[in-house]
Amino acid sequence: MIFFEHYEFKGYICRVKNEDFMKSFSELIKQRRSMRKFTDEELTQEEVVTLLKAALMSPSSKRSNCWQFIAVDDKETLDKLSRCKEMGSSFLKEASLAIVVLADPLASDVWIEDASIASLMIQLQAEDLGLGSCWIQVRERYTATGMSSDEYVHGILGIPLQLQVLSIVAIGHKGMERKPFDESHLQWEKVHINKYGGE
Repeated sequence: MIFFEHYEFKGYICRVKNEDFMKSFSELIKQRRSMRKFTDEELTQEEVVTLLKAALMSPSSKRSNCWQFIAVDDKETLDKLSRCKEMGSSFLKEASLAIVVLADPLASDVWIEDASIASLMIQLQAEDLGLGSCWIQVRERYTATGMSSDEYVHGILGIPLQLQVLSIVAIGHKGMERKPFDESHLQWEKVHINKYGGE
């Protein structure tokens, strides 16, 4: 279970050794690969706070901060959330933590973009901590019974109706090794200079 003392949301500083961080951003984005297999090791409280701080520092349009986050480490709840889609979410029950990313469409017309940026910030922070993560798309997805994934997650977590769920980020200690992204696979033909088709 996650426990937060009041001061942790009011300037709590996580102490993570410098050697635990990636040497550069370029290395970080090469190393970050979707992880769908996790070990049984739990996350520390400091790791959870660090992940949530990254989410709360993510940029948003006009600094609306329309996003909100639900951190879930209860195994029974993780198991229920793992059935939020017909396919592509079952591995969530093996994760140590899920961060549900939601936002208020009434607070910003670009809530999808803002919540997407926050989701990615969480994933990059996870990689920086040496953890694995995977984005589970919720918006515009459906359960095996045909229910909207958004509605399903609302029901499990008691989310107010005005908030929309964009994604769930599954996080845990990596249960397998994945090779860094191979730069030889970069699709440079999709980069255009000054105009479409420009070289």
